[in-house]
Amino acid sequence: MDMNTIEAVVRTTDPADWRDGDAWLAGGTVLFSYGSTAFGPEPLRRLLDLGSAGWQPITVTADGIELAATCTVAELYALPEKLAGEGGTPDWAVNAPDWPGLDLIRPCCDSFVASFKVWNMSTVGGNLCTSLPAGPMISLCAGLDGAATILAPGGARRELRVADLITGDGQNVLAPGELLRSVSLPASSLSSRVAFRRLSLSNLGRSGVLLIGRLDGGGRFTLTVTAATKRPVQLRFSSLPDAPELADRLEAAIPAGLYHDDIHGLPAWRRDMTHRLAEEIRAELGLSAGAPTAVSGDFWPAQQSTQQTRQTPPQQTTRGA
Repeated sequence: MDMNTIEAVVRTTDPADWRDGDAWLAGGTVLFSYGSTAFGPEPLRRLLDLGSAGWQPITVTADGIELAATCTVAELYALPEKLAGEGGTPDWAVNAPDWPGLDLIRPCCDSFVASFKVWNMSTVGGNLCTSLPAGPMISLCAGLDGAATILAPGGARRELRVADLITGDGQNVLAPGELLRSVSLPASSLSSRVAFRRLSLSNLGRSGVLLIGRLDGGGRFTLTVTAATKRPVQLRFSSLPDAPELADRLEAAIPAGLYHDDIHGLPAWRRDMTHRLAEEIRAELGLSAGAPTAVSGDFWPAQQSTQQTRQTPPQQTTRGA
């Protein structure tokens, strides 16, 4: 879409350059889809372009993984292969730990259901800042207890959990001019056993329900609900609960008004499927380590195992998350 109100494109990563009428530009998949009034009735006048930021897309250390806000979906999708040494291991990945949480990366990327053009331009930070309920990078980063680093125009720097960054449908805590710099995924979460479930009303459709479960080495269980709800919802248990306890906690944590309501799923359906998939995750993580796992709860014939999903290339369709 043409953005015919733009008067200047400024290459900068400094929030001090921000002024009213500006928007940060990373991949631009949302800006150039919605146009000059993407963020309100007042048209945009300038784009602050992060394209030449030069930020390392992905950094892996023993403490975890840091994703630059400008890391693309395609770069993130390639990470498991790089860490496994397929096609040559980069220097920063030589001593990378074997983290079970890496199994969430490709199912979450696949949840974009987007074309290769989107995969190569759309960024992790852009998906978080757009803050749609079905944002799969929100699901991934919140599900792994990611922490967002935010830079402010006055030079301040703050961190907060990704689960707390999103406050509603298309809403977040970012103040005008604030810039999402990176997201850190801690080794403690990456080393947990994980389970993933997703549902859509249509084949290759936008996520209507997306749940991630984690069971750490101490037996603590964390369930993250996204897509079904207007913002991420996390439930934490000291040990794996039984089915009635999980259902009761879900009911208490997600009031009826928090379930999202749009063409991709009515609230009642999203609630029922949240409870169904949460129980599937609980049952899966209750099995012994190494038991067969599923990566999707979609009601479609071509269900895939985790290993098959790793080998599946991006969907070649323009229907996006």
